[in-house]
Amino acid sequence: MSKRGYFIVFEGGEGAGKSIQVEILSSHLREDKFPFVVTREPGGTRIGEQIRAITHNQDNVDLDPVTEAYLMAASRAQHVRETILPALTAGKIVICDRYVDSSIAYQGFGRQLGSAAISRLNILAVNGAVPDLTILLDVVPKSGLRRRRHDRGTKDRLDLQDAAFYERVYDGYRRISHGKNGKYVIIDASRNIEQVATAVWEIVRPKIRLLKKGAV
Repeated sequence: MSKRGYFIVFEGGEGAGKSIQVEILSSHLREDKFPFVVTREPGGTRIGEQIRAITHNQDNVDLDPVTEAYLMAASRAQHVRETILPALTAGKIVICDRYVDSSIAYQGFGRQLGSAAISRLNILAVNGAVPDLTILLDVVPKSGLRRRRHDRGTKDRLDLQDAAFYERVYDGYRRISHGKNGKYVIIDASRNIEQVATAVWEIVRPKIRLLKKGAV
């Protein structure tokens, strides 16, 4: 394996099924004996998890959108330096549940702060750590929210937004993915878990094989 690892990010709106797909992909990598790290945003570090507790606490309905955007970037800055870059430097595969595109979709489009403003805010935070592969799990908001309500008994702050917010987030992801190269893949997440997992593995497996050969 090359000295630099491989950075995979899962993106998608509420109920897209990112968590279970991260888990299934991890099991594949474990079976194939690839060294990997699973992490998430906001979070991924002690400080990042404290920030997550603020941004996701349903009591914090008065959290200003700009404050939210800065908190997400702050968590990311810690995450990149403490978790992501060290793992990549060690030659590991990093699987991350959400990254910069989530901030662009949720704060840029959902909160209507503007994609350019959020992108600029995150330049310093990412410190050059750009995903090698982003997998967007695509599901329309109505279906995703129905699935999320079924799967979860408790709600957090991001479950309490109005329908228009989730529509803007969905549109944001669509706009972000438009015109991207082969490092950005959209998968229909309205299918069952096994079908989505198969599609994910068909994309990831050849790239990982190249990584093992030192060709990536």
